[in-house]
Amino acid sequence: MSQDNIQFPEPLLQEVARQIAKFPEGKQKSALLSVLHLAQAHFGYLSEPVMDYVARLLHILPIEVYEVATFYSMYDTQPVGKVKLEVCRTGPCMIEGAEKIVSYIENKLGIKDGETTADGIFTLKTVECLGACGYAPMLQAGEKFHEHLTEAKVDELIEQYRKNPVANYLGLENHGA
Repeated sequence: MSQDNIQFPEPLLQEVARQIAKFPEGKQKSALLSVLHLAQAHFGYLSEPVMDYVARLLHILPIEVYEVATFYSMYDTQPVGKVKLEVCRTGPCMIEGAEKIVSYIENKLGIKDGETTADGIFTLKTVECLGACGYAPMLQAGEKFHEHLTEAKVDELIEQYRKNPVANYLGLENHGA
């Protein structure tokens, strides 16, 4: 998609303006995380043209957007499936069996960490702490946490998301980038 084709619809432009207005004049860069969430939810992932568009909206350099988008695991700079299964891989989850859950998902879906299924539905991603240590092992799909995972629970989740492959942030329809 060329840069000329990348544009938020008016309601999202209004939301960007609302996010920018939360900060003092000249400090619009402070809205970067929020605007990146909006962009990813709308376009599906943060391609270079999408990140350049965000930079233009915020009147900052593209490198300032790239630095943030590539630092945080919550942002995707490559296409992902409709359902991104983010499995926590830090201490408490690993102790409670996250490694086994990741292996099970890999075998069940025929993909490895960081890959997307051929049908474009699922992407598997291991991530740092999701802040639900008491409910380990766990994964996040869109904004929803799935906790105390077992192989049976994973089977149910995969079946549920196969029937209705929607796990997006902010409830926005993904328009692809």
